[in-house]
Amino acid sequence: QVQLVESGGGLVQAGGSLRLSCAASGRTLSSYTMGWFRQAPGKEREFVAAVTRYTGYSNYGEFVKGRFTISRDNVLNTVYLQMDSLKPEDTAVYYCAGRPGTYTANDYQYDYWGQGTQVTVSS
Repeated sequence: QVQLVESGGGLVQAGGSLRLSCAASGRTLSSYTMGWFRQAPGKEREFVAAVTRYTGYSNYGEFVKGRFTISRDNVLNTVYLQMDSLKPEDTAVYYCAGRPGTYTANDYQYDYWGQGTQVTVSS
């Protein structure tokens, strides 16, 4: 079992930055592909970013357009999402997820989920 706890959400003005953290316990993250997803009110959950196990290859949702960076620290067993140039449409609950397999952007293929952290971007 893997337990994931997100932190770092909050209220920020448009154009600002936030760094989300996802701390894991129960397993070593290096053998897991880790992803970030988000869900805005009334919308489906969407893929934000993922970083693969072992190689650390990263991939992003199309809307990111170079504004976000996912990274992982296998020593601290933590995954990060650096979000810059935030827009009001980035407002959502952001979830960290993990799977003991290869990269995918499909949320249903992730086995472990955190409780989510709220990000609100004001205009």
